[in-house]
Amino acid sequence: MSENTPARRSGGEVERSPGRGSRPAVRDSLMPTATQGFGVTFAQIFRKVTTEQYPFEPKVTKPRYHGRHVLNRHPDGLEKCVGCELCAWACPADAIYVEGGDNTEDARYSPGERYGAVYQINYLRCIFCGLCIEACPTRSLTMSNDFELADDNRRDLIYTKEQLMAPLLPGMEAPPHPMRLGDDEKDYYLRVPGSSPAEPVTGERV
Repeated sequence: MSENTPARRSGGEVERSPGRGSRPAVRDSLMPTATQGFGVTFAQIFRKVTTEQYPFEPKVTKPRYHGRHVLNRHPDGLEKCVGCELCAWACPADAIYVEGGDNTEDARYSPGERYGAVYQINYLRCIFCGLCIEACPTRSLTMSNDFELADDNRRDLIYTKEQLMAPLLPGMEAPPHPMRLGDDEKDYYLRVPGSSPAEPVTGERV
């Protein structure tokens, strides 16, 4: 049987093999795709070029931009981090390393029983997903709008606790020092000193 002879099925119907008759259909199906593709290309040719003068003009980020992390403080200067290590467990890139330490009467760094004695974030691994922020139970760890983290030394991209801690504002005292906002850690996390226990704290978010 030659190539041009149509094959017959069991019911007597003729099965026609694809040949020249199918080429116009293929061509017609490719035309819309090619037209759309070149349409996007020609539309971009005549658009005005957007030029950003970075780094001479810093880029303005959105308010909820995921940038460099910040370890926040309470109004009296004590650290909000209690060394629970939940941020390290939640990190999918294994970029956070935390070692918790115990507070003592002579050296108190946070209102809780423990504090973050060692805190490191490896920005060579961090993917800025924000899962560590959601895992933090004390709202200690937040993300700022600082995105300029490039460096020519890999060691300098491992940020320590001293680099991540928020600066001391007026009225704050550098820890260690006794609790100023109350005698119990609940005075820091659940209510304003002197208010009823049911009244929530209305603190600002960084």
